[in-house]
Amino acid sequence: FLVFLVIYLITLVGNILIMLVIKVDPQLHTPMYFFLSTLSFLDVCYSSVTVPKMLENFLAEKKTISLSGCIAQIFFFIFMVGTEIFLLSVMAYDRYAAICNPLRYSTTMSHQVCVKMVLGAWISGFLDSLVNTLYLTDLSFCSPREINHFSCELPLLLQLSCTDTFANEMVILYFSMTLGFASLLLILTSYICILSTILRIRSSEGRRRAFSTCASHITIVLLFCGTAFIRYMRPASGYTFALDKLVSVQYSILTPMLNPIIYSLKNKDVKLALRKLLGR
Repeated sequence: FLVFLVIYLITLVGNILIMLVIKVDPQLHTPMYFFLSTLSFLDVCYSSVTVPKMLENFLAEKKTISLSGCIAQIFFFIFMVGTEIFLLSVMAYDRYAAICNPLRYSTTMSHQVCVKMVLGAWISGFLDSLVNTLYLTDLSFCSPREINHFSCELPLLLQLSCTDTFANEMVILYFSMTLGFASLLLILTSYICILSTILRIRSSEGRRRAFSTCASHITIVLLFCGTAFIRYMRPASGYTFALDKLVSVQYSILTPMLNPIIYSLKNKDVKLALRKLLGR
């Protein structure tokens, strides 16, 4: 209980601090930090979907959740996960526009365009979640109604159903393949173009500065997308509930805590703005 309470508090304080720093420092009013502020807000919402209920279960004798509460948790969890994946792909495109087309960057990534991209990420995450959870209310569940996990997750809930879940599984597979891999493809394509551009820069200082602007985002993509894909695309052989829980803790609890730490440690602008804010 104490370990995960500390992790949750660090997540809240760290991400709120990042949002506050970006809000009060005019030098950080750029597309890159606008997306970072949105990511921090998303991480606060994301961790708040599962961790408070998890903390309650640590202290409760009977670890129960209603069916409607379980479906609601699944809905908001998929909503936040989907939105974060789309937002990470938008952030990758932003870095592509900044490094590969710097002269047109201010036009390509205007504030209006950035707002539309963020809204698009939220709407896409909402629709993804709505479609995945829409049919859950029609399912009936058999005893024992026990989920061997610290939160409600869609695949685990489907395993408890007495009715045929083939349609639900096909919906999960379709959206995972199309939306998930489309976002991953955009991220990979953006960074292939970025790497090609960086390698053509003659000065080592220029290459270092260009790469440093992408290092934090690459780290977050690997932490979040890597463990999420391991969780949902792993083979059935060698599967254990303990490994499943460990991977879920990594991408759903630890990653939101690590995001502000990674950005504050690797980004000079954020560190400078943070010192100014704490100095006040």
